[in-house]
Amino acid sequence: MLVFITAGLSTLFRIGTYLFLRVLPSTILRRALPVLYVLYLSSLYLTPTISAVSTTAVAHIEKIRLRVENGDVEEEKEEDTIVQKVPLRVRSDPLTTVLLSIPGPARLLNLVNLMINTLLFLFALDFVLYPVIDDAKDTVFTRVGAVYPDSAKLVVRYPLDAPNATENQVRILWRQASTAEESTWNAGPVLNLTAQDDWVDIARLDGLWPSTNYQYILADAEATPLPYPAEPIAFHTFPDPRIPTGSYFRFVASSCATPNFPYVPFHGRQIRGYDLLADYLWPRTPTPENATAVDAMNNASDNAVATKNGGKPPVEFMLFLGDFIYADVPMYFGDNVESYRRLYRRNYQSPSMRKVYEKLPMFHTYDDHEIINNYVGQGNDSTVPFKSADNAFRLYNANANFDPPEPDAHYYDFRYGDVAFFVMDTRRYRSDIHQGDEVSRTMLGERQLTALHDWLDRVNHTATFKFIVTSVPFTALWTYEAEVDSWNPYQYEKDALLTTMHSVKNVVLLSGDRHEFAVIKFNAEGHGHSLVEISTSPMSMFWVPLVRTLRQRSEKMVRRLVDVEKEVEGSIVTEAVEEEVPQEEVMKYVPEGNYKWSTFEVDTRDPQHPVARLELMADGRPAYELEIVGKSVDIRPPTKGVEAFVPKGLKGVLDKLGLRRGRWF
Repeated sequence: MLVFITAGLSTLFRIGTYLFLRVLPSTILRRALPVLYVLYLSSLYLTPTISAVSTTAVAHIEKIRLRVENGDVEEEKEEDTIVQKVPLRVRSDPLTTVLLSIPGPARLLNLVNLMINTLLFLFALDFVLYPVIDDAKDTVFTRVGAVYPDSAKLVVRYPLDAPNATENQVRILWRQASTAEESTWNAGPVLNLTAQDDWVDIARLDGLWPSTNYQYILADAEATPLPYPAEPIAFHTFPDPRIPTGSYFRFVASSCATPNFPYVPFHGRQIRGYDLLADYLWPRTPTPENATAVDAMNNASDNAVATKNGGKPPVEFMLFLGDFIYADVPMYFGDNVESYRRLYRRNYQSPSMRKVYEKLPMFHTYDDHEIINNYVGQGNDSTVPFKSADNAFRLYNANANFDPPEPDAHYYDFRYGDVAFFVMDTRRYRSDIHQGDEVSRTMLGERQLTALHDWLDRVNHTATFKFIVTSVPFTALWTYEAEVDSWNPYQYEKDALLTTMHSVKNVVLLSGDRHEFAVIKFNAEGHGHSLVEISTSPMSMFWVPLVRTLRQRSEKMVRRLVDVEKEVEGSIVTEAVEEEVPQEEVMKYVPEGNYKWSTFEVDTRDPQHPVARLELMADGRPAYELEIVGKSVDIRPPTKGVEAFVPKGLKGVLDKLGLRRGRWF
């Protein structure tokens, strides 16, 4: 019996380890694996080896005696029974013994089973404890955050090697990129890095010119270049939104990433999704379709944003939609600042992620796993563990975002030409759905909700496409945890927002969180403007096979008016026809894939036919494409910037004379 118990425990342990390391790093599995391993060892210890197992052998012996009497031969039979214990010899198949962990007579195979299970247990320990084993305290990095037409935010982490050091000064040296002979570096701002702030600080580089390529390096306080970065970091300023030429660019969006999942031994610093994204953006054999703003920096033309021969435009930035770290997966290390900072350092240390953030500006929002699972802030920053989590998020990600409309806020908006973005904070202010009545619930809080409505009013006639970022899905079609963690429980606030959004042309919602991809269409009542939500995740994390969590349509219906052309008495007339359709319906659902991101190609150069094209990449391969045809927007006449009045030829002459554009004012 113990033989089968041992085999069963071993098999359960192996299946659990595979699920934990490759499928779903859940808390239940993390807690179950040590128990199963200890039970397996105990059972193995108590199970006798096959060579020590004996059986009873019974032998019947018949003795025959011959006796001669009076010339006759007579037989005398005598029976005897011998009972003796003999070793039980069992023949076992080596493959079966190893696969099913069945103890056998071969000591070597039993040892192999023990070694396999012990190795699996060590792999699980490595996955759980790696953030502590490799705390990434020596991580050095820099990246570009928010980019404006005339400035950019730069993040730097540069710790000193000296023991007991508490401060370090780093200067930014910058210049305009050019194909001409390399120009001298301009002295930029000085960053004061302190141990108290984990050696992280941001600087704002001002005096730049719109739609222009720049480079920067790091130096010490005396302007002596530092070893890192080995090559200048390049970036491209955003266009002036006041110039009515339309926009043509790409950006990437995704969410949810953690190092080394699915787990691979000795790859603790890898984040595979970023490796695939880097290969997509900067392939070894560059093609026009894979161009980025960085690729265009060797082109001196001011029109380098759009590639030639009908190729795709550069990728200008990445929107990370939340769950940049997983503070509580696979294990929560407590409510202290260092536990959270360590996870950010680990990500920025990753060679995989470094391939991306050193070449592409990244803008962030947060979700629950930057804090703790399903976090509800209720507008109270003293709610545990918000303060510790917020400290790390601000240092590494939030401070480099665009300036918020209110000090200390994490929601913000920005523009790229005539395309506007609003990034929500869906964690800090949301109500507890288990308290109060349904009508009073809020996801955004009063101030953020007001800021969003003001933004919608402001961009209604000043932007062609309007992208709204929500870290959790806006749709109510996702089930399981999403029924309490998404916008679903905040129905009154959601309905009010939908009513406003349906009055604005070309609204697109961007979300993540669910570790699946979906495109949801929100149909409007009457002649209102329909909108779509595009939810993309994970960037580099788990997805759950077999289980499907998305309903195909909502039960709530709306009456939509559709214009239909009819021929009446030889002439074509347009007639409004009413049809009943679901308020929310799925256009596409792609649950498969550990590594997903969406690339958006936005083209508003033709104001009568603006287009946003979506390409989903799943596990490094194209998985879905969608073309969102926008409606013409009556853009209000913009206030022209100085650049609009300066001929391009004159700009080049002034540059050669040393009169850089930032000095024209």
